[in-house]
Amino acid sequence: MTSKMETQTFFWLLLLVSVGFLWVLKPFFGPIFWACAVAIIFTPVQQWLLPRFNHRRNVTALATLGISIIIVVIPFIFVASSVVSQGINLYQKLDSGDISLEGIVTQVSTRFPFIQEMLLRYDVQLDELQNRVTEAAMATGKFMAERSINIGHNAFQFILNLGVMIYLTFFMLRDGKRMVELVKQAVPLGEERKGLLFAKFAEVTRATVKGNIVIAAIQGSLGGIIFWFLGIPAAVLWGVVMAVVSLIPAIGAVLIWGPVAIYLFAVGNYVDAIILTLFGAVVIGLVDNILRPILVGRDTKLPDYLVLTSTLGGIALVGINGFVIGPLIAALFMAFWGIFIREFNHRDPV
Repeated sequence: MTSKMETQTFFWLLLLVSVGFLWVLKPFFGPIFWACAVAIIFTPVQQWLLPRFNHRRNVTALATLGISIIIVVIPFIFVASSVVSQGINLYQKLDSGDISLEGIVTQVSTRFPFIQEMLLRYDVQLDELQNRVTEAAMATGKFMAERSINIGHNAFQFILNLGVMIYLTFFMLRDGKRMVELVKQAVPLGEERKGLLFAKFAEVTRATVKGNIVIAAIQGSLGGIIFWFLGIPAAVLWGVVMAVVSLIPAIGAVLIWGPVAIYLFAVGNYVDAIILTLFGAVVIGLVDNILRPILVGRDTKLPDYLVLTSTLGGIALVGINGFVIGPLIAALFMAFWGIFIREFNHRDPV
């Protein structure tokens, strides 16, 4: 009796301490998440460097960290500062009336009457649409302006989070395998089940982080380049927006460059409109079709509809980090139920 009570007390205390530890780490969830993501992405680089540094783990992890900072961190800081600057500038132009969204909607509807007819068919009034577009654009611009001010006021917090992420990335690179083995030992499951679940976890994380981020970055960069080439304002800002929407399956960058191409057709700028349409459909569009099977493949082994719903749900719950967390939870859900069906739901043949 005493032994059973001691065991139950221990497990309750273990649960309490674990929840408390996670609660303490909650403010640094973002840095911890991205430290894991960067470590996963650059693990192949670390494995390539390891024999070249005579298997010295500290030196190899430090060299890999330096490469990740050059490739990921520095460009991120540059792009973030450019996005904030261009976002504020765009908001000021909207607020002052230099850019009239109502005029843009009117031009498009006049040039393409079928759009107005389609809106009327769904009982959407043009004036109402103009007001909604203007309100949404102003709200978005105001949000970005406020966020940029907050970033300025909370510069210490940003630097702290960045420092924590870089610091943790070093240890994730150096001790990642050891940490995984410790977690495996702590999980009270059979070796076969642990192997299956951890393999699924690694597959989905690698596929979503490596594939989706790289594909989104390429599509956003291509979109920003073509916008800059055509002289479209705030090219870096729109490139980042295209990268973000590229993370959402079945939507992609066409959500951004498509309306811009329609507007260029509406104002009679046919050459730029044709260039943007061809570049968007052929170059940006094919990036997803060509690179996704190479970088992601079928590692997730999830139906497309499940990837879409879990990605959107993850983003809605935890923000941008949800594009990895959502599919990961969905994949683990499928893996657990697969084990249950295979091992616990046997039916005797009739």
